[in-house]
Amino acid sequence: MIDGKLISNRIQTVRRLMKKKNINCLLFIKPANVSYLTGFLGHDSWTVVTAANTYLLTDSRYIEQAEKECVKCKLVLRKETLHNTLAILVKELKTVRTVAVEDAIGVKDFWLLEKMVRARLRTVSKFAEPGRSIKDSFELASIKKAIEISDKALKETLKFLRPGVTENEAAGFLDYQFRRFGGKNGFETILAFGPNASRPHHQPGETKLKANDSVLIDFGAEFNHYRCDMTRTYLIGKPNPFFEKVYKTVKAAQAAAIATIRPGTPNKLPEKVARETIAKNDLPPYQHGTGHGFGLEIHEDPFLAIKSKEKLKEGMILTVEPGIYIPGKIGVRIEDNVIITKTGCRLLTSAVSKEYADICLGRK
Repeated sequence: MIDGKLISNRIQTVRRLMKKKNINCLLFIKPANVSYLTGFLGHDSWTVVTAANTYLLTDSRYIEQAEKECVKCKLVLRKETLHNTLAILVKELKTVRTVAVEDAIGVKDFWLLEKMVRARLRTVSKFAEPGRSIKDSFELASIKKAIEISDKALKETLKFLRPGVTENEAAGFLDYQFRRFGGKNGFETILAFGPNASRPHHQPGETKLKANDSVLIDFGAEFNHYRCDMTRTYLIGKPNPFFEKVYKTVKAAQAAAIATIRPGTPNKLPEKVARETIAKNDLPPYQHGTGHGFGLEIHEDPFLAIKSKEKLKEGMILTVEPGIYIPGKIGVRIEDNVIITKTGCRLLTSAVSKEYADICLGRK
């Protein structure tokens, strides 16, 4: 369970921003933000932050869990809908005239709140996200544990791979290993054999592994509600010259991107140098992003993108994942997780081997 002091620090960061924006009541509806600000790991719940208190609006299914996990907030047991429960709470608070609501709220939910809540409503964005982008000690420890579980699961899965195994079987085996080592799936595993890897988000099917096939695995465990996210591309058997060129180019592009990452680096720079490295080798650059933050969500701030106007900060944890995809022929992606330090960045996934020749046909 998360330390109450860390929760207090997170809430205070939000309150400082609320004061700056002249907001005295803020409703969080995004599950990741609810968890971040309360420590609650259940579902179907909202959080209200005021200048004096934090409230978790939940129901009887989660009340026992919430009593254990939410050490720094008041629990409000809903008997009807969340909308109705919020209306009752706002009425009891008396001094609240305006309620700020996360803009992630759906149109129908917002319409219902307007009908029920006796206060003016307005939408706001990114009140928890700036704090979430800088990982605290609990988050870092949880992500490291998720990486450790992923590493163990991957090693067992590589032993399982052999000609005739299907993508579905291999993906299912990997997912089971997450559970076996104390975690669970952080997201749906992507596993592709041979030419199927040219589709960046290929869904595992009944394709069988053959000699000299490549194996692309995009995977990550979840621990304490925190995820990791990495990709490895291996080869069963002997590499051909073209595969070697593609793999080494992706590896060089990733290394070039990582070398730029430090506090103050523009978010667009790692993507720029990664794409330039691939273009110099006369290969087609990837179309997806170069990297993203992760934690309570698998994709969260910051994002490494050409159009970004943001800069990286110490304490951020993010992926770096360039790739090369040639439809119907080949797909190679290497994805690692790094944490930004005072002077640069440190690789968190260094123990997870990314040498493509690590699995050889027939090797036990």
